[in-house]
Amino acid sequence: MSTTALAVVQGSYTMNIRAESWLGGTLLADSIPVSDGGESRDRSLAVPEQISLTVPRRDGGFDWDPGTDPAHPLAAYGQMLRIDYGVDVGGQMEWVNRGWFLITESSTEGDTVSVNCQGLLTLIDEASLIAPFQPSSTDTLGSVIRALVEPALTVGFDGTLVDRAVPLGMQWDSDRLGAVTEVLTAWGAAERVTEDGYLLIEPVSDAGSPVLSISDDSTTGTVVRWQGSTTRDGAFNCVVAQGEDPSGNQIQGVVYDGDGTSPYQYGGPFNPLPVPYPYQSSLLTTVAQCRTAAAAQMKLLRRQAFRRLGVTMVPHPGLVTGDIVSVTGAGLTNARCAIESLSLPYAPGEQTLTVRVL
Repeated sequence: MSTTALAVVQGSYTMNIRAESWLGGTLLADSIPVSDGGESRDRSLAVPEQISLTVPRRDGGFDWDPGTDPAHPLAAYGQMLRIDYGVDVGGQMEWVNRGWFLITESSTEGDTVSVNCQGLLTLIDEASLIAPFQPSSTDTLGSVIRALVEPALTVGFDGTLVDRAVPLGMQWDSDRLGAVTEVLTAWGAAERVTEDGYLLIEPVSDAGSPVLSISDDSTTGTVVRWQGSTTRDGAFNCVVAQGEDPSGNQIQGVVYDGDGTSPYQYGGPFNPLPVPYPYQSSLLTTVAQCRTAAAAQMKLLRRQAFRRLGVTMVPHPGLVTGDIVSVTGAGLTNARCAIESLSLPYAPGEQTLTVRVL
């Protein structure tokens, strides 16, 4: 987003939605008349992105009811929507790409067509393995992910990841996306679909500078509140990752919660003794690999267990899950937080965020 657009979305502004429909690389429609809808993202889900659209059945002389036409722009036979969110900056729209989404269902009632979409990981989630998948002796973690995902999605890897060989004897029977997740967890990595429709594999991390400062201020329409509950059930202060070396010996790596701001900090008042979370994978063949996997697992689990805030604000179309924001409110001052889930309306309204305090 331009500096002008970033300033505009801090207050009231005029917005618009632009949606294109593509099928097999062919553009079917470039101006779908979206009258309402919204987008939700939750990175705790296997497929984080969910989209709902409302489209008038007839607009500009075109019938937007897909009926039984497999090549209709709103049919659910492989059609993908590219959605852009427009911000009025001085009489012209600046378009922010929200990404590519797979149409999963379209239905017509009266003069309205309702369209539901999901993120592109749906292509992997629904494609169960028809035969057991066994890596070859030359396969690596990266080549296994490519074999499981491509050509449905093109895979890219963060340059800081160090690839390594896959142990012999690995096999996955049916769950394709589950196999990808197992490989990524052992690698200390996570996946996300980029706005351009690529699957990016990158290290699990909460690093980075805040992209936005949020302050609890009713005059600007921003409200920050604590949310959720606390419980000791399932809590832990260390992760124990176990594997097996080439000689068949069990190995393990342990990572303790050493975050001084964590209520679960090892050695702190939560419990002065280790309260372990166990993780095991045959993909771990050295102690170093076990420690790397344990550290990544600690970060992933904290996304579910750590303190959370609910934020209601003017819609900001530049935000996605995983972004780091600075939050002042609910007793916090300039606290670094990661966006775990969000909803973005595709019509005038309020945006909500769920952020985790880092």
